[in-house]
Amino acid sequence: MTQTVESLFDAAIERYKAGEAPADLIPVFKDICDRAPKSAAAWACLSWLYLLTDKPNSALKAAQKSVKLSPQDPQSRVNLAVAMLDAGKPGVRQHVEIAGQVMTVAEELRTEVLQNIEDGLSRKPGWASLERVKGWLT
Repeated sequence: MTQTVESLFDAAIERYKAGEAPADLIPVFKDICDRAPKSAAAWACLSWLYLLTDKPNSALKAAQKSVKLSPQDPQSRVNLAVAMLDAGKPGVRQHVEIAGQVMTVAEELRTEVLQNIEDGLSRKPGWASLERVKGWLT
């Protein structure tokens, strides 16, 4: 990523953390993904925003790109698993298992993923698919 795209990404993350609506951030992350199509982190963020706005099919596509670019990233795998559950797709278990394996050996990633899950549940209370994945990972 160029510095411009990195600074856009960092600014967009800060906007999310400040509580900006996920729907307002989707075009920002789509632009970042267009500018840096090999950024697994950007695709993971876009998939998360789609999940928060009840767009599981769009989330599924973005999460698949993120996992393809970074197969060992547990957040990408969690996003893909949740998107698959929300979209009614089979094959969730393998993604949860891989995420769990990585989280077992990388405590920092485990903490980050669990914090993101809690953030998702606070932004979208009663999110059954995310609750299921959380239960499998904890």
